[in-house]
Amino acid sequence: MLIKVAAIGQRMPQWVTTAWQQYARRFPQAVSLELAELAMRRRAKNADIERLRVQEGRALLAAVPKGARAIALDIKGKSWSTRELASEFEGWMSGGRDICLLIGGPDGLSADCLSAVGESWSLGPLTLPHPLARVVLAEQLYRAWSIVNHHPYHRE
Repeated sequence: MLIKVAAIGQRMPQWVTTAWQQYARRFPQAVSLELAELAMRRRAKNADIERLRVQEGRALLAAVPKGARAIALDIKGKSWSTRELASEFEGWMSGGRDICLLIGGPDGLSADCLSAVGESWSLGPLTLPHPLARVVLAEQLYRAWSIVNHHPYHRE
C-alpha cells in the first residue's frame, strides 16, 4: 500500500526532512510512505488569496495517484484518537487502495478541493506550523501501523 502525502510547500528545514525520512524508513516494504512537495504560490502584498488557494488545490488534486483514496487534512475534518486512527489505517490497508493525504498551503484548502476529495481529517484543534504537521503526520501514521501490526512501538 502506498501512502502518499501531497503537501504545498518546499524547502523545509533539515530537521523536518530528517524526521520524515526516519519515519518513512520504519515502514515495512508492504507499506510505502511517500512525500510530494508542491510549490506554494507566491503571496504578494495584495494577493488574491482565494485564487491562490484554488490553484494550489488543483495542484494537490493533480498529485493524487489514479485510483487512490484522497483525504484532505483540514481543521474542520474528523478528529481521531490514536486508536481510531489505527482503526482507519487498518481499513485503508484492507481496502486495497492507495491513500493520498492532502496538505494545503498557509491559507488552507479551497472549497473546490475539499468537495472534490469529500473526506477530511483534522490533526486536532491546535494550529501547527506546516513543517511540524508533516512530522506529526508521519509519526502518527507509523504509530497507527504499529498498533495494527502489534509492533511494540506504541505503548499505553
